[in-house]
Amino acid sequence: MIPVRRDVKVNLPEDKVTDWHEKGRHVTHFMNALSIFFPAGERMFMDAVRAYRDDITDPELKKAVVAFIGQEAMHSREHVEYNEILDRAGLPASKLDSFLWSFLAFIKKRLGRKLTLAGTIALEHYTALMADQLLRNPEVLGTKSEQAYKDMWTWHALEETEHKAVAYDVWNHVIPNTVFNRFLRRFAMVLATAIFWPLVGYFHTRLVFADKATKGTHLKGFWTVTTMLWGKRIGVLRNPVTSGEFTDYFKADFHPWMHDNSQFLERIDGFVKQVEGSGRAPNEELQQAIRSRMNSQLKASAA
Repeated sequence: MIPVRRDVKVNLPEDKVTDWHEKGRHVTHFMNALSIFFPAGERMFMDAVRAYRDDITDPELKKAVVAFIGQEAMHSREHVEYNEILDRAGLPASKLDSFLWSFLAFIKKRLGRKLTLAGTIALEHYTALMADQLLRNPEVLGTKSEQAYKDMWTWHALEETEHKAVAYDVWNHVIPNTVFNRFLRRFAMVLATAIFWPLVGYFHTRLVFADKATKGTHLKGFWTVTTMLWGKRIGVLRNPVTSGEFTDYFKADFHPWMHDNSQFLERIDGFVKQVEGSGRAPNEELQQAIRSRMNSQLKASAA
């Protein structure tokens, strides 16, 4: 499957960013915490695949890699705006984002090219599983949640599904199928799990406690997030574990498309048209704030 690079502009409303999910602010901030991971995380994914681009001889896989990089670049752009909105709402998004860029730069330098690609395919498996749950169950985003934020996450989930096998196919194409490399692929999943989820928990907690409106609601709010992730009714994480879709990754013959959910992609063209026809205007003040921040970062890095 060759992904398609789509230049989708969601234009999120600033005033809803701290409470856009119908299940409340704690669930909202769990999704917001995930957003903070994408600019730095997707740059790592792009770099991991790009590092092997000259080793790819299959022309179809080369096309898929170019499209994969294009999609991830578009996702990163939109999440930069999303995270800027969080920052403007008084939440520590830029601080957490800066920490993540530094942390991943350190990780990539220590891991090297092969293990960074192994970590990428492990994390792509997580994003594919969570995207599948989001597309499969409307309750994950909520039927009454703010539409623009639902559109943001739905678009991201659709394209994560569309390109879920690209990095894995690169691994299979450029990395010899040896006992050691199969161990390395599995080890990277264990390592990614041990690093990623504690960071998600930390980012989520930072956002929740920075939002003054959550005061007095933490017991109920954190329980709501827990039941959404691990409860029987929604089970965003519970379902992939109990169904075996998560642990299938450790099989020798695993491939992302052994879990075929391509039926969701039938809606992608109509969905993009719906977003483009929503009439949401871009926020010029937000764009200026992003440009100012990026210019400051460039000046700081050049000093």
